[in-house]
Amino acid sequence: MNAPITTTPAGDILANIHELEWLDVGGGTQFKVLRICEKTGQWALYVHMEPGARFQAHRHEGTGQFFILSGELIYDVGTAPAGTYGFEPVFAEHSDAHCVVETEMLFLGEGAVTYFTPEGEVDYVFNAMTLKAAQEGAAPIDLCPD
Repeated sequence: MNAPITTTPAGDILANIHELEWLDVGGGTQFKVLRICEKTGQWALYVHMEPGARFQAHRHEGTGQFFILSGELIYDVGTAPAGTYGFEPVFAEHSDAHCVVETEMLFLGEGAVTYFTPEGEVDYVFNAMTLKAAQEGAAPIDLCPD
């Protein structure tokens, strides 16, 4: 059996999603953390969303890229069924991102994502450091509070 994540001194990474633990981030969504870079602020996630899962309104402070492996992501820009690649530019805002069916995707993020309350106030800032803290069990993440 392989280790969940294998790295080399040069920076190579092999992450086996079948060996990684799920990180519950609320609202019916779980992450498997593939990579976190404290120097660049980049992060890579394998994302699983249960039917009905959603993210609260948010703004990307850095770019985001995703590839839908199964299911369908529905958000402001349109629908992204399995096989869809998406790019989210700096300062892209999304008031609604959800799924109706079980959905899995690869998500590559850079920098922070700011989440907002229904009143438009800043609720939470998600970035490489908050992700690392959550992965280490130091601080929970809830990207879709009730």
